[in-house]
Amino acid sequence: MIYPIGGRRQANPIRLSVARELGREIDGAWWPRVDRITNELPNLVAVLTPLLGDINSINVNWSPLQRPPDLNWRGWEHKRQHVMTVSGTHSSANLLIISYATHSALALMVMRCAANLLIEAADRDKPAFLTAGSILRAAQQQRAVPTPQGDCSPGHGRCKRSDRAPSQA
Repeated sequence: MIYPIGGRRQANPIRLSVARELGREIDGAWWPRVDRITNELPNLVAVLTPLLGDINSINVNWSPLQRPPDLNWRGWEHKRQHVMTVSGTHSSANLLIISYATHSALALMVMRCAANLLIEAADRDKPAFLTAGSILRAAQQQRAVPTPQGDCSPGHGRCKRSDRAPSQA
């Protein structure tokens, strides 16, 4: 889920998740560490280049002064989710941008759902999973229909669910 750059470990690795198969409304998520994402953008490009090929464009669906919605509090439902499309010579990825200030449990769950990673059965009833599914559905609908926020109907999440019993330590 978190991809280190090169062979050495960074002090602050990029927090990124990307699905194995690309080409959907949302292919993954990026959780920057700071408000100014331009500080981390070169490292993001470096991580995505082996997957997408040489990066030739980055497009965003928000204005320069607009911050991503604060996912920690109610009201995010009425704001446009920030999605960045990174295009390379081989492929492109639509990344949901998670605000740097998002609580870690929620941010990690959004990252897992956005990349279509397995979610353990024990985690499916947790508030972070339920909220992450709503956030992802809102972003998917906004990408599919380029109009202001639509109604998020439950049950259409992209998260894979694991039916295995929780592992015991």
